[in-house]
Amino acid sequence: MRLLADTHVFLWFILDDPRIATTARPLLVSPDHERFISIASVWEVAIKHGLGKLQLTGGMSGFLRDFVKANFHLLDITPGHILELATLPLHHRDPFDRMLIAQASHESMHLLTADPQFEAYDVPLITA
Repeated sequence: MRLLADTHVFLWFILDDPRIATTARPLLVSPDHERFISIASVWEVAIKHGLGKLQLTGGMSGFLRDFVKANFHLLDITPGHILELATLPLHHRDPFDRMLIAQASHESMHLLTADPQFEAYDVPLITA
């Protein structure tokens, strides 16, 4: 299965935060699944960290090391993702989340999230 982690799910995973669902953690550690984080999530983390809204122990360089160490693939934003985004209804207004939904839909991935607003979209979800 191909999994795309929402930004908060990835942060919970690398920080071993107990808020991550017990169903999501085994999927994220299993070598049987391809795990992805979107460049949109990396961008979101950089913005929030820069604004002081998100504290990262090792700063952005530490975050990027954690990403590599966790063996996640980086999912770039492609023109196909943007075309998919343009067709999404406005159930959710967060631009980063909308991009994740578009990417998961376009790439036929399961999206791991704890955000109930994602349920309004036709994309496979796993509650994290």
